[in-house]
Amino acid sequence: MNTYERYASFIREYIYNSGWQMLRGVQNAAADVLFNTDENLLLTASTASGKTEAAFFPILTLIDENPSSSVGVLYIAPLKALINDQFSRLNFICEEANIKVTRWHGDVTQTGKRKLLKKPSGILQITPESLESLMINKHMEISSLFHDLRFIVIDEIHSLLRADRGLQTFCLIERLCKMAGCDPRRVGLSATIGNPKLAGDFLSSGSKRKTLIPKFDRGKETWRLSMEHFFNTEPQAACYEDTARELNTGYAPKGANPGLAYIFEHTKGKKCLVFTNSREECEIVCQQLRQYCEANREPDRFLIHHGNLSASYRESAEEEMKDDDSLISICATATLELGIDIGRLERAFQIDAPFTVSGFLQRLGRTGRRGTPSEMWFVMREDHPEPRAMMPEMIPWYLIQGIALVQLYIEEKFVEPPRLDRLPYSLLYHQTMSTLASMGEMTPAELASRVLTLSAFRRISHDDFRFLLLHLLKTDHINRTENGGLIVGISGERVVNNYKFYAVFQENIEYSVRTESQELGTIVRPPERGGKVAIAGRVWIVEEVDHKRRAIYVSLVKGNIPAYFGDVPGDIHTHVLEKMKDVLSSSDTYMYLMSHGRGRLEQARDCFKKAELSNKPLIHLGGNMWALFPWLGSYAFLALERFLKVHCAKELGLKGLNPSRPYFIQFTMNVGEKEFYKTVSEKAADEIDPMSLVYDKEVPVFEKYDEFVPEELVRKGFAYGVLDIDGMRERVLGWENL
Repeated sequence: MNTYERYASFIREYIYNSGWQMLRGVQNAAADVLFNTDENLLLTASTASGKTEAAFFPILTLIDENPSSSVGVLYIAPLKALINDQFSRLNFICEEANIKVTRWHGDVTQTGKRKLLKKPSGILQITPESLESLMINKHMEISSLFHDLRFIVIDEIHSLLRADRGLQTFCLIERLCKMAGCDPRRVGLSATIGNPKLAGDFLSSGSKRKTLIPKFDRGKETWRLSMEHFFNTEPQAACYEDTARELNTGYAPKGANPGLAYIFEHTKGKKCLVFTNSREECEIVCQQLRQYCEANREPDRFLIHHGNLSASYRESAEEEMKDDDSLISICATATLELGIDIGRLERAFQIDAPFTVSGFLQRLGRTGRRGTPSEMWFVMREDHPEPRAMMPEMIPWYLIQGIALVQLYIEEKFVEPPRLDRLPYSLLYHQTMSTLASMGEMTPAELASRVLTLSAFRRISHDDFRFLLLHLLKTDHINRTENGGLIVGISGERVVNNYKFYAVFQENIEYSVRTESQELGTIVRPPERGGKVAIAGRVWIVEEVDHKRRAIYVSLVKGNIPAYFGDVPGDIHTHVLEKMKDVLSSSDTYMYLMSHGRGRLEQARDCFKKAELSNKPLIHLGGNMWALFPWLGSYAFLALERFLKVHCAKELGLKGLNPSRPYFIQFTMNVGEKEFYKTVSEKAADEIDPMSLVYDKEVPVFEKYDEFVPEELVRKGFAYGVLDIDGMRERVLGWENL
């Protein structure tokens, strides 16, 4: 098939006017599936490879040849900014063919929405949250809007593979198709899919079609990587003359953070992105970089972009970055991680290690869009260890994690797979309430047939759903009518009628940390009772968590744990930790590692070797103090922590369990190394009841709507759907012969 000739005339004209010499492999591959089959399509190709055009050129051709009598294409994207960016591009292509493109999200005026409702056609671009709102508030219009829907395009699908938001998206797709009586094909787009087969199965969830994943020549990926390490105060791990000169040229104020001073210098005269791992840190970094401008009597050249900023503020930053002559840099979080085209970016900086390979690749992919290689500079920071610090604090965890993430992709093309084995009771509550709010009174059987048949809930039993409904009746979230039907209750209306209901992801809710009558500050996502927090320069043990008042009551203890601000890293994959161990065990050199980074890695490897950690996971810290390095991802690590407390503490005399997730656990015990391995491996060989790893009276609120779910189901969802007990057992059983 000659793909170019098969395209509609307005597409061919666009290609000609754009000066394309030839079509890329991704465009030919997508056209083959969309023109010659009736199946779903998963398109995986690097950032800026032309995936969007590859999908939309055949789709627009088919819509042009046989116009839809309703909205013909539903485009779902995870970010408003991505929709705004794609709107401009699609609108330009579609104008000549008179195919209408409509944006629908919270920052768009009502005018375009009203026009679409009056005369549904063309392409509708929407976020999952706005689609949820549409399903509830425009229920009567769903059929007229979508009865002839031909395609659903899901952009950046990898961002939806590991959390409730992705399951919500597919629940909405299935509900919409059932309500409108349509059977559209699905097209998933992503640059970072590690296991295409699993992602393809996810894309097909609840669909009668299978997913085709075409293979094609992706060309050669070329990167420019740099990774440097800085202690927050001098001296540095290695002070080679060239780096020393770079850092002492007088451009930063007295007492400046060396890592930020390094970023300040290397963004000069360039257009860059500076990524941080939280909104709070993003604000601090931007403030300090602007202070450096002021100290040097330079114009301010730093902007900021994150989810808590107003739409106008974010959009003005995006517009300024699109100017190729602009030499502005943006401090950003994940809001600029996805496929927004913000012009010719020369360099991306990453402060400390991201948590996933996927996140690293997405951030790297923001650069290199105009024929130049992608370029990222990592800046890893840490405080100098205290003079009498224990061995675990001597390892630069972010530096090792950063190297592991890069090497996993270079060596294995590893990217985190979808998480499909959870029990999403929080989402079950949400979709139950959404369905009732949308459709009105239903019998329990009708409601079950609408909700439990959604593919996201395939692991949830009818008994569990009945238990949830009885609880919601008791708490007035739903009411029973005289006819025996179910409707939204008064308490439920307060939840459903709030605009925040449309989102299933957890907003950053801050908890006040208090000791006696004094407030120490605020943190996000508190640990359970008995856990520890770092705040105000000290370590505190949690005595009580009051979720209703958003307060944590603590008392002072000795120790040292990492302080996390913003979201606690909760999804680091076990394979990343295993690779971190390999990095510390090996003598490999990494071309992208700069002088301080090489010096710090050498120090860490020497420490690791002296502790003999390559051969065993447990080291003696003196007296009855021990440290365990299990090399497990976040959820297997959490399972191990609880397994040791619940099943092994008595036999081992184990006390004072102090985890630094997911890197190591410190504790005291009354037995030696051999007895530890023997006991824990024997206990792991027995059948472990997942519910035994949930503490007495603990209600581990993990997802946004868990607070409205019966405590028994929250506990069950945590035990069976969050804790990775199989991964933990496999690791512990491997210690049997140590």
